[in-house]
Amino acid sequence: MAMPQTGFSDEQALTLDRDRASGFARIALEAIVREYPNKPEHVLSGLEDLDSPRGLHPAFYGAYDWHSAVHGHWMLVRLLRQFPDLPEAATIRETLSDHLTAENLQAEADYFDHPDRRSFERPYGWAWLLKLVEELDGWNDPDASTWRANLRPLETVIVNRYLDYFPKQTYPIRTGVHPNTAFGLAFAHDYATAVGHDRLRSLVEERARAYFDSDTDAPGRWEPSGADFFSPSLMEADLMRRVLPTAEFRPWFAQFLPNVAQGEPASLLQPAEVTDRTDPQLVHLDGLNLSRAWCMRSIAEALTEADPAQAVLRASADQHARAALDHVASGDYVGEHWLASFAVFLLTESGTQ
Repeated sequence: MAMPQTGFSDEQALTLDRDRASGFARIALEAIVREYPNKPEHVLSGLEDLDSPRGLHPAFYGAYDWHSAVHGHWMLVRLLRQFPDLPEAATIRETLSDHLTAENLQAEADYFDHPDRRSFERPYGWAWLLKLVEELDGWNDPDASTWRANLRPLETVIVNRYLDYFPKQTYPIRTGVHPNTAFGLAFAHDYATAVGHDRLRSLVEERARAYFDSDTDAPGRWEPSGADFFSPSLMEADLMRRVLPTAEFRPWFAQFLPNVAQGEPASLLQPAEVTDRTDPQLVHLDGLNLSRAWCMRSIAEALTEADPAQAVLRASADQHARAALDHVASGDYVGEHWLASFAVFLLTESGTQ
């Protein structure tokens, strides 16, 4: 398959340097303060529930939708940690301090109390909120300590949502978009491990095994669907490499995607084609290429050098990254409001720096 040409050299395509980080930061700084266009996932129980995005969500009102605003904030925190001398550093701190106030975040927590909002942002937005908390929790910085403390009421709400809901979800949701169960559990596991929340971690590990432990021969050849930004099969494997001991994960993966070492299924291992980056659904496929890349890199790290699947996954991850990274700043807001977060996660989380 011919790969699209990018504006970066082979080495640059898979790294996050200061200049690229600065560009990503500017995208997020513009998006998270942009209230419109906005796509609220807001249930109206009466006229009293009518309000503007900022009225409903004083912290996370921008970036087109609530979850994108949340992971835009996460991305700015991660970039500031990794590149404290960014030209945008002062603006990042000022913007985060304006948004992540105790008052704003209490209002965000209170929003979840409405009885018609039990499924609001489940689990995609929940997962990214915990990822933001995790990022702040591990940073010894005075501003970060303040933001992290202010997030505690909302953090508590989200953790309790996990603890309440997932014991009742009998079957996993195997989709390439927001409701994906494996993604929601994976980020919750990262958070629980980082902050030492043993009850949540135990729940995630029990649910992951209940949902996925017996899976074999995943239908990766059916991927992608037309609006995917996750690979259902790879996201599941990326969760299981967190949950299972390494010696248990390797044979599980060999049965789950048994033909990876032979380059199959090709549709899973070749980057998805994006035909229209002004379409809010079709541009999801740029995100798919980024999230596939981070999953494949992390899965490969859990395999042995003697496993031929490792080399296949690493090569495919590089192809996916090169196919997508040059299109993060596409010039159209339907992709730009969120893709940079996926790019930063790929370039800072999965061994690509």
